[in-house]
Amino acid sequence: MTTPEWVKDAVFYQIFPDRFAKSNELPDLGFEAWDSAPTYHGFKGGDLYGVIEKLDYLQDLGINAIYFNPIFASASNHRYHTYDYYQVDPLLGGNEAFKKLLNAAHKRGIRVVLDGVFNHASRGFWQFNHVLETGADSPYKDWFHFDEERLKGHKHWGTFPSHHEQKLLQHEDSLTAIGYRAWWNLPALPKFNTNTRAVREFLFDVAEYWIKFGIDGWRLDVPGEIDDDDFWREFRRRVRAINPDAYIVGEIWHEAQRWLQGDQFDAVMNYLFTAASLNFFAGSHLNMDVIRHAGGIKDRVHPMHAKQFADEVERILNLYPEDITYSQLNLLDSHDMPRFLSCASGDKDSLKMAWLFLMTMPGAPCIYYGDEVGVDGGHDPDCRKAFPWDESKWDNNLRENAKACIALRNSQKALRRGAYKCLYADDDTMAYARTLNDETIVVAFNASNTSKSFEYHFEKNPRTLYGNPEISGNQITLPPRSGVALK
Repeated sequence: MTTPEWVKDAVFYQIFPDRFAKSNELPDLGFEAWDSAPTYHGFKGGDLYGVIEKLDYLQDLGINAIYFNPIFASASNHRYHTYDYYQVDPLLGGNEAFKKLLNAAHKRGIRVVLDGVFNHASRGFWQFNHVLETGADSPYKDWFHFDEERLKGHKHWGTFPSHHEQKLLQHEDSLTAIGYRAWWNLPALPKFNTNTRAVREFLFDVAEYWIKFGIDGWRLDVPGEIDDDDFWREFRRRVRAINPDAYIVGEIWHEAQRWLQGDQFDAVMNYLFTAASLNFFAGSHLNMDVIRHAGGIKDRVHPMHAKQFADEVERILNLYPEDITYSQLNLLDSHDMPRFLSCASGDKDSLKMAWLFLMTMPGAPCIYYGDEVGVDGGHDPDCRKAFPWDESKWDNNLRENAKACIALRNSQKALRRGAYKCLYADDDTMAYARTLNDETIVVAFNASNTSKSFEYHFEKNPRTLYGNPEISGNQITLPPRSGVALK
């Protein structure tokens, strides 16, 4: 066993800190109106005290783990531009607010996983700024990838690129265009040189610091960009030496065998699961104009019938060792893609079926904040709207459905630890069993617009755990566009 046992029982909720909840604990420094459309650079003023105030809401929903987008000091609303890795952003309440949040969450049995941005920093990061000021004389010159001509003062830095340099960035590497290597040629994100021992030690120390502070794990941002297995092996050793139960999950959008051998990550964000869910449950409702902005899954999204879907599910479940499969972070959407509801053209039945699937499959389910009340949104920044705390704006039917699916998972151990077996897959109907010891739960879906039936022999009269099936002998009939769970 290489993965933390608690992850199998986790139901995650992903929070984008600037957009989830705003308290009255901190001054309003001129933030955008909470309910206005999100912008690329604007701040809504969400903070960690606001999250503390909403922990009861999360607990009522059935959540027992939170994945936070970055919370460290940064000059961007998404905070992937880190300038101080040891300080929580003052706009979020600083380290004091985070300590209070950790204590309040842990008292409720809610784990907290932070976003670790270790591939790149920001222009405001002290060591990078030091080089800009002192060039080749800076002891930090090897912390990043710099152009020797700039280091020696023969050319100016392009940290805020001119029009000419912006054009160069479209056609050549940032190293020659602006004088330093930037992630995806974005000048605001200078890439660390992780071949430098001092950089490695710095990043490992950051990871250790926050584990000692009390966090329950790390979600690793673009870890494939640090193309060095030894770096991640040592990262794991350092983190696990402090907390053997820490969860390490990487943002990898494709198959990830390289990192999932038991010596690097425990799991990855399961975007293969995301694509499959869209393909079957949204099917004919897919909005391809929206999906073309869906990051690394856009080329995998296309309508699937049940047999194709069942085969893809089987393939995904057999990619990795079992303990890793049961620890995968399964998700329907995130801050990096349009929301599921928008990908499905607003069809709520698609989302309801996908939630039941999410909560009844091996792996740790993760709900992106606001999905449960009907928040929609296209590509960034639209997928990062502020949470509508005015309950009159909630889709309460959706929320109750999400709660029911989460409660089902939390109440049935077989759904968290049981073996998976496909029972039936034909046309638009698919059914599978989750079995633990002598307990079996049957989950079935009808993605079509008409009622569908299939046969399954129960050893005793089945009890409906979710949905409204008609049961006659061994025949189970599903209403259109619905899912059921039976025991």
